[in-house]
Amino acid sequence: MTDTPVAGPALGAMLSDAVIMFHEAVAARRNLSAADHKALGIIERNGPMTASELAKRTGLTAGAITGLVDRLIAAGYVSRDHDSADRRRVILTTSGEQSQDVLDAFAALGESQSDFADRYTPQQAAAIVDWVTRISRELAEQTRRLNAH
Repeated sequence: MTDTPVAGPALGAMLSDAVIMFHEAVAARRNLSAADHKALGIIERNGPMTASELAKRTGLTAGAITGLVDRLIAAGYVSRDHDSADRRRVILTTSGEQSQDVLDAFAALGESQSDFADRYTPQQAAAIVDWVTRISRELAEQTRRLNAH
């Protein structure tokens, strides 16, 4: 990666490549794909949920979610449990186990983000937060659109 400023579509591609490759590296430490790892993270951050809720949050199809959940269960990261309030409903629950090297990877990334975030004024930081929020929502929408066809 270069230190030369990049703009336009090349900037988006550079960010996308870096994010995907980081998550592939982290996921490999759990013997997962990046998509499986990101879905596991959604459950870890948001708590138990149904497979259909996970599909909605990821934008993946029901068929893709079934395979993904099966892989997470086989790897021991997720279980299917009956909802205590409605025994017909099946909830995905994480085991809560994370390897120390995965935790360390995110801690190091967080430290780096804090270090370079201090370079920006509050107004610049607000603009960055706005951009990341908007692009994240747009990416989720485009994912849903692509998976609907």
